Amino acid sequence: MWTGERTAGAIHRSMPDVTFGAVSLQLRALEQAGLVESRADRQFRFYRARREALGGVGEILERMWDDALWRLKLAAELEQTRRGPRPRRGRARKKKG
Repeated sequence: MWTGERTAGAIHRSMPDVTFGAVSLQLRALEQAGLVESRADRQFRFYRARREALGGVGEILERMWDDALWRLKLAAELEQTRRGPRPRRGRARKKKG
């Protein structure tokens, strides 16, 4: 929604732990607040963030998301270059004795 239009279904698919009803309610609230605009096209409704309505908050959100994505990228690259055996997860070690 930040850089282009997305359908409510596409937004919902990007957040599988949130119900479609909850996504729909939030989109409606954001639209009523003037932070999101929508347009209907046949059976679909497309949503787009109104970045200008957010003013300085929009810039802060962009920096926050960019920083979070940068940290995720670094963590993924570090994990990819890690040497040695991978730690075992989910299995308890048996104690000798």
